[in-house]
Order: sequence, then structure tokens, then C-alpha cells
Amino acid sequence: MTKTLAIGTFTDTDRTALVEAFDPVFVAAAGEVADLDAATRDAITAVAFKGHAAFDGAVMDALPALGLIANYGVGYDAIDVAAADARGIKVTNTPDVLNDDVADLAVGMLLMQGREMEHASAWARSGQWKDKGEYRLNRKISGGRAGIVGLGRIGREIADRLAAFKMEIHYFSRSAKDTPGWTHHADPVALAGAVDYLIVSLVGGAETEKFVSAGVIEALGPDGILVNISRGSTVDEAALLDALEDGRLGGAALDVFLGEPDIDPRFHALPNVVIQPHQGSGTHQTRAAMAGLQRDNIAAFHAGDALLTPVN
Repeated sequence: MTKTLAIGTFTDTDRTALVEAFDPVFVAAAGEVADLDAATRDAITAVAFKGHAAFDGAVMDALPALGLIANYGVGYDAIDVAAADARGIKVTNTPDVLNDDVADLAVGMLLMQGREMEHASAWARSGQWKDKGEYRLNRKISGGRAGIVGLGRIGREIADRLAAFKMEIHYFSRSAKDTPGWTHHADPVALAGAVDYLIVSLVGGAETEKFVSAGVIEALGPDGILVNISRGSTVDEAALLDALEDGRLGGAALDVFLGEPDIDPRFHALPNVVIQPHQGSGTHQTRAAMAGLQRDNIAAFHAGDALLTPVN
């Protein structure tokens, strides 16, 4: 009987690799675990988890021998880690291997928003460049003041990239960090008031829900640009939409949303918003590295070796 359960929708390549390594049982979602027969559930000691639906204590209790939940992704807010701790279950994630791609996308979205690249492309493609002349002037991005909300692994990569754009770097974290002279802010509202661009790079979960509040958005102001590559939950989305519609915020570039992929249709009507389909880590190379790290953690667990990237 297999010891591994794979939960989620895996690519054909990743599914084949999982089969070759562990011959797991596959289910599409955590809610389907209880439908497995008791003998199968009782044999499972490790789970390869991919998805954003809740992996809570009830799901864990359906797998009485479970010892590991190996998450695909750096964010593990879908997993109730406290419930895992209470049951002696280890959790792993896939950090670092996706830092570059997510940071690249954050910078790309900021440039895309400020330089109106989506609209300018449509202007040229539609023939308006030929018929009406040059596209309207837009906004210089280099040399501005950038604020990073959460100077973790990914936030640091974003800041390093923006520094190369001759930007003044400010950041929020619980305590000051070792930086090349960047300005620390202990208050996110103060940070937003000091910068032109605010990039959100927080972990998801209850502790960061609506961390970028209406007050933060108001402080960023009518010339400010908000970039979010973390989780939709980290921003007060209703306040964000109101500010964008009312002109109290200059623009936004968003890779994540509440309720994604069913995002609020108000976003579709806003010309000052760049919308991306949560594809921060979405390159062949990085997704392969994430899947490989997930499998390596499962292999280490089955072998009784130290986990590579433990969360708890």
C-alpha cells in the first residue's frame, strides 16, 4: 500500500515524477480525502499538497498516520500549521527557488503600470499609432521612491532590483534589517506616505489579512502605485477598488486577488490596473524546481532524513 497521497492538480510531468518516485494515490482536492477507503487513508504517511483550499485539522484527522504535508509553493497559508503541530505533523514548503521569478514579475508589473505598456501596445496594434500619431506621454519609473512591505526573501530580491533602477528604497518589517542604507519604517502607513510605489511582499494568512489597509492606501495617495505579488488577502480589496475608482490612488499592478480566479469585475473596468493571473512563479524552470523540492522533502521524510525546508 502506498505511503503517499497527492492532493491537487499536477502537470503531466509532475504527476509522472510523483508516480515514479512514490506511486501515490491522487485526489483533486483536500475535500476528497474522506472519500478514500479506510485502508488507503490509514496507510498514508506523507502528502504532496498543491492548492489553495483549506487543509485543516479535519482533513488531517482523516489520515491518522500522517507525518508530513509537503506544500508546493512558498506560501502555506492554506495549511493549518497549528493543527499540524498539535498532531505532530511536519510541514514543508518550497522557498527560494521562486524568488527571482516573482521579483522579476513585480518589477515588470510596476513598469507596465507606470509606462502604460498594455494600453500603448493596444494603441499600436489597433492602428491608432498610424492613424492618430504617437501614444500619450506617461510616467517615468526610474529614480522614484519604492516601499517594500515585507523584506523577506522575495521582498529583498525586489528591493535589489529596484535599487538598480536608481530608486530610494524604504521598507516595512517588524525590526530593522541589515541593508545598504535603506530606510526602515515600523508603521506601514508611514511607509506608504514616504514612497511613490508600494510593493506588497507579505506571507498570507490571518496575521496579514488586510494588512495593507484603507489607511495605507490613502497614505500612498493619488500619484501612488500599489503592486501586490503576495496574496489577495493582504490588501483591503474593497478599499483598494474604491480608491482606484475615486482617483485617490494612482494605479495598481496585481498578480493576486481575493476569490481568484473569480476576481471582482470592478477590476476589469479600471484602466489604471495591471491584472496578472497569479503567475509570479509561472515559468517552466521555476515550477520544475518547486515540484522537485516538494518531492525531495517527501523522499527525505520517507528515508528518515532531515527535511530540506521545514516550516514547523
